[in-house]
Amino acid sequence: MSDATLGMASEYSNSGLCRDRGTWRLSLGGHRVVVTEVFQSYWFLAAERQTMFFRRVLGEPAPWTDDPVLARHRFTNAYRASDRVSQYLLQHVIYDSDRDIHDTVLRVLLFKIFNRIDTWEHLVARVGEPEASCFDHEACAIVLDERLEAGDRLYSAAYIMPNPNFGFPRKHHNHLALLKDLLKEGIILQLSRAASLQELYLALLAVPSFGRFLAFQYAIDLNYSPHFNFNEMEFVVAGPSAIQGIAKCFQDTWGLKPEQVIASMTADAAAHLGEQPTAFKDLDGRPLHLVDCQNLFCEVDKYARIRHPERSNGGPTHIKQRYSPDNRPLCLGYPPKWGLCWSADSPLIVG
Repeated sequence: MSDATLGMASEYSNSGLCRDRGTWRLSLGGHRVVVTEVFQSYWFLAAERQTMFFRRVLGEPAPWTDDPVLARHRFTNAYRASDRVSQYLLQHVIYDSDRDIHDTVLRVLLFKIFNRIDTWEHLVARVGEPEASCFDHEACAIVLDERLEAGDRLYSAAYIMPNPNFGFPRKHHNHLALLKDLLKEGIILQLSRAASLQELYLALLAVPSFGRFLAFQYAIDLNYSPHFNFNEMEFVVAGPSAIQGIAKCFQDTWGLKPEQVIASMTADAAAHLGEQPTAFKDLDGRPLHLVDCQNLFCEVDKYARIRHPERSNGGPTHIKQRYSPDNRPLCLGYPPKWGLCWSADSPLIVG
């Protein structure tokens, strides 16, 4: 990869993993750091999870891996955009029709706050397609009240969603009021004027209740759309689980910020993946980006709970979500601007 392509990651390129008197060491930000066995699992997880993805794409029957941890528990894909919810966002929220930037931002934030496909589909079926010019947060609240009272969940368990303080007793009322407020106060217009991924993140960070991790994730989701075209190699924010994963991979990072560690891993991903027993097949020529390597730190934090329990660092020692194979063919589509063979504006059923 060229420095121009790598952007931020090029500053933190490693000089190789080597064994020194029985200890594995790696050059990280100019320091020789000690890596643990979880570091090797990080790259195994990336390669094996991507292999599982392509086995599904090819229509092979489950199980798609011999690794018992991956076979029994739920893990995200190596590429964030390949995950089921991201694919739905791309195909049914962003690229299902041509929309202006205000409608697109509202739709993405409304979908991602709840992050559940069935919640979105229920809202659209009952209230109609969300539009910035006539967003009726009260009608949406009533519809979701009915769903909640019927015993259905409204929010995904993937993120912890803080409750913004808009004075309502129910969290979803507050979130819908928040979106209405963003429209009224012109914040969505401000988001549309961001000149970089970091500026977009900072504008989202100023929104009540979003926080660092959610603001970055939402910035990536908005950047999938045709209205933003920022380089994902320019900026990353480490979430809490990624920070835990980093702590399990390295005995010491010499004061480097988690984002610098992620950049270093991304810079040398090709070299480390080339050493794995399972050959890594990238996403139609697209290498792993900063957000993908950030997510992989979250996933190796979970993976190590079972594979390397001695590295728990006082955290959880089990994985809550079990994996249930879905043998339905995949419908794949990525942002058209990426130039991949699967495009979200005309997704293909594969497998």
